[in-house]
Amino acid sequence: MKKYLGIRREDKNKWERRVPLIPEDVKELKDRFGIEAVVQPSALRIYTDDEFEKNKAIVQEDLSQVDTVFAVKEIPVDLLAQGKTYIFFSHTIKGQPYNMGLLQKLVDLKCNLIDYERIVNEKNQRLIFFGAHAGYAGMVETLFAFAQKLSLKGIHSPLDELKQAYAYASLDEAKAHVKSIGETIASQGLPEQIAPLVVGFAGYGNVSQGAQQILDILPVKEISPDQITQIREAACPDRHHIYKVVFKEADMVTPINGEFSLQEYYDHPEKYRSVMDGFLPHMDILVNCIYWTEDYPRIVTAKGLQESVDKPYKLSVIGDISCDIEGSIEITKDATMPDNACFTYLPGSDAFEAGITTDGITVMAIDNLPCEFSKESSIFFSQVLKGFAPDIVNADFDTSFDALELPYAIKKALILHKGQFTPDYEYMKEFI
Repeated sequence: MKKYLGIRREDKNKWERRVPLIPEDVKELKDRFGIEAVVQPSALRIYTDDEFEKNKAIVQEDLSQVDTVFAVKEIPVDLLAQGKTYIFFSHTIKGQPYNMGLLQKLVDLKCNLIDYERIVNEKNQRLIFFGAHAGYAGMVETLFAFAQKLSLKGIHSPLDELKQAYAYASLDEAKAHVKSIGETIASQGLPEQIAPLVVGFAGYGNVSQGAQQILDILPVKEISPDQITQIREAACPDRHHIYKVVFKEADMVTPINGEFSLQEYYDHPEKYRSVMDGFLPHMDILVNCIYWTEDYPRIVTAKGLQESVDKPYKLSVIGDISCDIEGSIEITKDATMPDNACFTYLPGSDAFEAGITTDGITVMAIDNLPCEFSKESSIFFSQVLKGFAPDIVNADFDTSFDALELPYAIKKALILHKGQFTPDYEYMKEFI
C-alpha cells in the first residue's frame, strides 16, 4: 500500500514563501522510503511547481487522498478534514485567542496535531525551527531601521547603504553587503554623534545567535552588561567598532526576595522583577530574542519609558524579533509586515505613530522574518524535518496514545491524538 504525504500551499500572506520540505528532500523520501508527495500548486512558493515535479512529486490541488499534511503556518479552518494528521506551527500552546477556533475545529474533526514548536529532545531543546533565520533577517531589519532613523535626524553613516532583508537575492548576498559596510566602518568610522554605538541582545538562544552572527560581520567588541556605563562615559569613544552586549536571565531580572536562581526563575517567574530599565538608557539598539509568557516580567514597559522622558536616553530602536504582542516588549502593539516593518512609540504622549519617526522608540516587529530568506530557511528546516517524516507518515494513529509508536521528539509534539489532548497538553482544554 502506497504511503502519501501532502504539502499544503501557504497563503497566510504574500510574504509566506517557505516550504516545510524542499523538492530534493521530497525526492529522497520517495527514493528511500517509497513515500509519495502530493504538493498543492503555488505561484508564490520559493520553489516552483516544476521543481517539485522534477523531483518526483505529484503537483495537484486535491489532497483528499493524503492522510498526513505538512504546512508551515496555520491551515484555514474551513480546509481541515476529518481524521487527518496535520503538522504545522499552530500557535495554540499559549492559548492564543486568534487560533482557538482552529484548535476547536481540529478537536471536532478528531484530527492529530503535531506542532513543530514542540518537537524537542529529552532536555526540552527544540530540534526543528526557523529561529536562526528569524535572527538573520531581524538583525538586518533592525539595523536598517536604525539607519533610517539616524537619517531623519540628519545623521548619515555607512549603515545608510543597508537594504531590508527581503531586498537581497539571498542570505549570502546580505552577508556580503554587511561585510562591505563593516569594512567602511572599520576604516572611516561612525559619526561622532552616535559613538559609542551599543547594541544589546535580550537572550542567547537560536534567534539571538542568528542575529548576533549578522552583527558580528561588522567590527564588533563584546562587553558585559556591567561595562555599558563605562563604555558610554568614555572620554574618547571608539568610532570604529560597534559594542555588543548579551543579556542573560541573571542580567535582566532580580528576585523580589533572596538570591537569583535560574531554576527558580523558570519555575516561579512571578518572584522576579525586571532590572532592564537600568541598562536601556545606555543602549542605542535593543534586539529582543527571548521566549516569553505572561508569567514572566516584561523587559521594556511603557511606564518605564514614560518615566525616562526627561532623562538622558540613548535607546532609539527595538528589534523585537520575538514579537509577542504587548509581551516582553510592552510597546509592541502589533505585528508588522516587511513592507511596513516599523512603528514608533512616543513616551511623552503615550502614543504611537506609523513608521519610523525622528523622536520616540521605533519598534521593528515583523512576525514572519524567516520569509525574508525563504529559500535558506526552508532548506535548513527541511533538512531536519525529512528525518522525522517517515515515522510520522507510517505511524498508526488509530491505536491508543500509549501504544502509538513515534520517536520521542514527535510524540512530545503531538498536541491532539484523534481529537483528544495528549497528557502534556491537557491544560489546553481550558483555552477552548
